[in-house]
Amino acid sequence: MLRLLYKTYQIFILIPIVVLITIWAGSTMTIMCPITGWLKKLLPFSLGIMTRPDWWGSFAPRIWGKVIIRTSLLPVEVHGRENIKPGISYVFTANHQGQYDILLVCGYLGAEIRWMMKRALEKVPFLGIGCKYAGFIFVDKGNAGKVRATYRRAEKALEGGASIMVFPEGSRTKDGNIAPFRRGAFTLADELQLPIIPMTINGSYTVKPRGRILIDYHKLSLTIHPAIYPTSKGPENIERLKTESYNSIASGLHPND
Repeated sequence: MLRLLYKTYQIFILIPIVVLITIWAGSTMTIMCPITGWLKKLLPFSLGIMTRPDWWGSFAPRIWGKVIIRTSLLPVEVHGRENIKPGISYVFTANHQGQYDILLVCGYLGAEIRWMMKRALEKVPFLGIGCKYAGFIFVDKGNAGKVRATYRRAEKALEGGASIMVFPEGSRTKDGNIAPFRRGAFTLADELQLPIIPMTINGSYTVKPRGRILIDYHKLSLTIHPAIYPTSKGPENIERLKTESYNSIASGLHPND
C-alpha cells in the first residue's frame, strides 16, 4: 500500500515539481550569469556575492538538487566534509550509479564546483544552456586540439577557487558495479597539478538506475575521501591518481546498494 502511495505521489507531485525546478534552475543560470558577468565588468566596485556569475552557477544547482531530493522524501547522509579544505581547488571524482548522483553532489557536497560533462548534454532543455552560461565544461574528444581547449576551459572555470566535478566511469553503471575509470579526469588533474578528492555514492542505483522512470525509496549517502595529491607530472602520476582514486571509491561502496 505504501509503495503504491509513493508511486502515486511521484506521478502527481514529484514529477511536476522536478519539471518546474529544472526550468527555474536552467533559466536562472541562463539569465543571471550573463547579467552579473556584465555588471562585474562594467562596475568598478563589487555589489556583493549575489552579483558574481559564479555564485549563481553554484546557487541554482544547489537549490535544484536539494529541492528534488527533499521532494522525493529521501534521507541523505554525508560523511567526510572535513576533507575539503577552504581555498583549494580540487578535481572531485565519484562513481556514477544513477540520475540521483548529480542531484546529491549538487545539493549536498557543499563546495563550489563546475561540472565536466558530455557535449551532448548541452542540448538538454533549460539545463544545457544554463550550464553553459554557468561556466560548466562540455568535453570535446575529437582530437588533441579539442582536448587542449577543454583543459583551457577547465583552468578558466577554476578562477575564484572553484573545483571540477567528473564521473570518471563516463556513464551510469548498468548493473550497480563500478566500471573501470577513464583517464580524462586524472589527465586534467595532472595537467593543472590539482589534488583529487574521490567520493563514494551509495543508494542511487537502488533509487533510480538507468532506464527507470519512477524511483524507489532508499537512503542516499555521499562519502568524501581524503585528497590525493600529485607527486609528479606525466603518465606515471596520471596512472597513480587513477588507481588510488578508484581504490578509495571502491572501498566505500556498500554491497547490494
